[in-house]
Amino acid sequence: MKFPKTLITFVTVSSLASFLQAEDAPAVKLEAIYQNLEVKRPVSLVVPSDGTKRRFLVEQTGRIRILPADESTAEAPTFLDITDRMGVEKDFEEGLLGLAFHPDYATNGKFYIYYSKQGPKRSVVSEFQVSKGDANVADPASERILMEIQQPEWNHNSGNLLFGPEDGFLYICVGDGGLKNGVFMLPQKLTRWNGKVLRIDVNGTSPGRQYGIPSDNPYVGVPNACEEIYAHGLRNPWGAAIDPETGLFWLADVGQDLFEEINLIEKGGNYGWEIREGLIEFPGRGPLLEALGMPKKDPPRGTVFIDPIHVYPHGDGLSITGGFVYRGSAVPSLAGKYVYGDWKYGTLWALDYDPEAKSVKGNHVIHKADNPAEPVVQPAGIYADENGEVIVLGWRGKIFRLTAE
Repeated sequence: MKFPKTLITFVTVSSLASFLQAEDAPAVKLEAIYQNLEVKRPVSLVVPSDGTKRRFLVEQTGRIRILPADESTAEAPTFLDITDRMGVEKDFEEGLLGLAFHPDYATNGKFYIYYSKQGPKRSVVSEFQVSKGDANVADPASERILMEIQQPEWNHNSGNLLFGPEDGFLYICVGDGGLKNGVFMLPQKLTRWNGKVLRIDVNGTSPGRQYGIPSDNPYVGVPNACEEIYAHGLRNPWGAAIDPETGLFWLADVGQDLFEEINLIEKGGNYGWEIREGLIEFPGRGPLLEALGMPKKDPPRGTVFIDPIHVYPHGDGLSITGGFVYRGSAVPSLAGKYVYGDWKYGTLWALDYDPEAKSVKGNHVIHKADNPAEPVVQPAGIYADENGEVIVLGWRGKIFRLTAE
């Protein structure tokens, strides 16, 4: 019997994942913190490089709060509240989704957020400034809108923001526009921002824009291409981090029917969606094109797809949440490993990747729910605190820390 290539690949990846997970896992435990604090749908935690070591927590419902160092506290003051200007059709994936502090935040007080608005449906990237009279309160009147990104639907908006530690540019992760099956076919179109990683210069301006275009962006000067594009071919990236030690840009991308994937983002890279899912051709592409009355055709000549460095099948999870490469000291067994998780099943892993060999050496389960239908945590974000230690944000309002056993 001749098995379909898709099935062979699925079995191969599943077997490989099981083999890698069988190795000795780091000795880690999940501990609840801020148990006395009421938190609503936390999605991001950011520590600005201003020397204050403050933890800023982003709630999808529209607030940014400052988490005190005392993890037994019942109070966390509000830094910024945008519920009055945010618009949400469905709060599952829309809302306040991203935060990044300017590299010179200590002196200029500027920070950037990504949030949803309606009429028309769009994602907004804005600059704000801290209040001149109080370093723990933002000035809500200081908003300067940089970009407004059309969103066809309420899902797959993405929203991760981060500054490059070397270039100082702002990276913006944008989903494919929603629904399913890549129906809008935007990630492969260089005329649209959806399904992309964008890169802009917030310190300058280019003609007709509230920001500058870095001169080395890969599509500068390319006719009909959006010059903001840094990489493309993404579905719903969730969890972005640039490792300061290696410079590698880690980005998790939520899959659809078969696989969840982890990518290393390169300038000008094409990561395959909506033509591929994981390592294979997306099985739904042919039926979609047929339903739209379009002939199925191969990618344009010369198209090169960059493979994810790791995938896991939907038997192991259904919605990846990316994290970061651990560089802390409290959990030595995690040193140099990429910590990530699955939102649906609540599993957490530590991926051991060799940058020189460009290969995965191991993928260790470090936390797994006894009952996947009732996970201890549904990780909406995995971030480093001021000491580089792992904090896991539970979408249902719980916050955890990874500690050594």
